[in-house]
Amino acid sequence: MNSRSLEKNIDWHHWMKRWDAQQSYHLPVREERFQIMLSTVETLCSPDCIVLDLACGPGSISQRLLSQLPQSQTIAADYDPVLLKLGKETLGNAQGRLHWLKVDLNDPQWTVQIREVLKSVGRNSLDAVLSSTALHWLTTPRLIDVYREISQLLRPGGLLLNADHMAFNPSLPTFLDLAQQDKDQRKKLLNTHQESEGFQQWWEAIESNWLAIDPSLQALFDEHNNNYDVRDRRYGKALASLHISALADAGFTEVETIWQRFDNRVMLAVMGGADE
Repeated sequence: MNSRSLEKNIDWHHWMKRWDAQQSYHLPVREERFQIMLSTVETLCSPDCIVLDLACGPGSISQRLLSQLPQSQTIAADYDPVLLKLGKETLGNAQGRLHWLKVDLNDPQWTVQIREVLKSVGRNSLDAVLSSTALHWLTTPRLIDVYREISQLLRPGGLLLNADHMAFNPSLPTFLDLAQQDKDQRKKLLNTHQESEGFQQWWEAIESNWLAIDPSLQALFDEHNNNYDVRDRRYGKALASLHISALADAGFTEVETIWQRFDNRVMLAVMGGADE
């Protein structure tokens, strides 16, 4: 029996639901953040907009956007082979509206693949870029460069929406303390009420299940584990003020937080230039 036949025994939708469950358990405001981002795109972009779901994982944002805006298209881009496999098998290509790409944001040439997709669908630029709980993996210098690279993909008036933890300035110790206490209380609650599997538990479970069904998928997990082992765990830890400055330097003329819970934010940046 070939690999494709074996893969039919994997319940892809089950694993997507478990992904969403463990993500939402550790970030209870996840769906609220998503909805703020999608509503912003719906309000400020045309119904047939094309959006980049950057560092997409299995395509959680793309799945919701394509449902809410039935004329839209998304480019779902990530570096993790397992999450891309899960997304592709669960969501497919949404009748040609969903385009999957494997990109490495640490490679300055990652935008070439985005431009190729845009060209293939008759577009010159993106209407919006959305990212959630992902860009903190980049070192601060690389984050600054990525913002500049994103600006070159967007049309004038295009949007960047980044949902992530973005710290207060050190000159605001009370604010920093409040944000830390909120994290500590959430962590304590999670430790007290183990109602959902954790991030690592999910990864262990999906690897065990998939490989028991189709051992040929081992290569995907080997690549995932290698990527994770060499990942820079210092994180960028860029301050919110640095995000704002970097975006302004990249050519975004309007930048501000549009949703916030302590240092958990959705930041909106609007690309300079006259709208099309």
